Amino acid sequence: MTQARLPDGVTWIDRPDDERVRDYVGLTDVALRRVLEPEQGLYLAESAKVIGRALGAGHRLRSLLLTPRWVTDLADLVSRAVSEGAPVYVMDPAVAQEMTGFHLHRGAIAAMHRPVLPPLTEVLAGARRVAVLEDIVDHTNVGAVFRSAAALGVDAVLVTPRCADPLYRRSVRVSMGTVFQVPWTRIEPWPGAIGTLRESGFTVAALALRDDGVDLGQLATDPPERLALVLGTEGDGLGERTIAEADLAVRIPMTGGVDSLNVAAASAVAFWALQPPRSGPEPG
Repeated sequence: MTQARLPDGVTWIDRPDDERVRDYVGLTDVALRRVLEPEQGLYLAESAKVIGRALGAGHRLRSLLLTPRWVTDLADLVSRAVSEGAPVYVMDPAVAQEMTGFHLHRGAIAAMHRPVLPPLTEVLAGARRVAVLEDIVDHTNVGAVFRSAAALGVDAVLVTPRCADPLYRRSVRVSMGTVFQVPWTRIEPWPGAIGTLRESGFTVAALALRDDGVDLGQLATDPPERLALVLGTEGDGLGERTIAEADLAVRIPMTGGVDSLNVAAASAVAFWALQPPRSGPEPG
């Protein structure tokens, strides 16, 4: 599609330094992104599927950026953006790559208005399985944990003050947009708020490499009705104070000379094992 054939409400951008597309500058530069997100109340959603999940969760478009071939392929998304008054920008792929730092092979990227996080009490209400992410700094791992949480029956995710941002672009992308599906908020102070979880009726289980820990399979045979599973940062794992204040430590038994799993892999194993019973139709 050429510049002359763009639909109404769609604007061609020639230069990577155009202020209208400042939200998309340096997407691979974490230090630069901190200037814009979350301080300016935005996050970035990449691909039509992820943007659709964000919109389905009630989040608002700030603007939409595409390369020319996707204007027609994603006509419904473009039409929705225009109807909601969000600017739609189109750039030559080479210019877009110069500006963002990577090839927009997924067709579209959207700047979204960052929603206000719900209070902890609201996120916990009615939840039976909660994951707490303590100081996980890798955005890929955060996104992967959210995807496992959505797939394996976790009702909510809580992130500690030093945990990576679940709405950072890489987290959103790896999660396939499930960060919009699973209720989440920040929990603080940490680990002091373990007491708050306990007062809300949760048994707090720390996933940790402890000889005196309960085997995951043993816990899974008779799990608590409400369970908060705490997952620790890459490398060092959970803090000693967190483990001490939790109700119990849980470990995944290992073989083959392996002492531990990546936190995202460990979360998937634990979430699957500790899924609450699912309601379904009565047998006929």
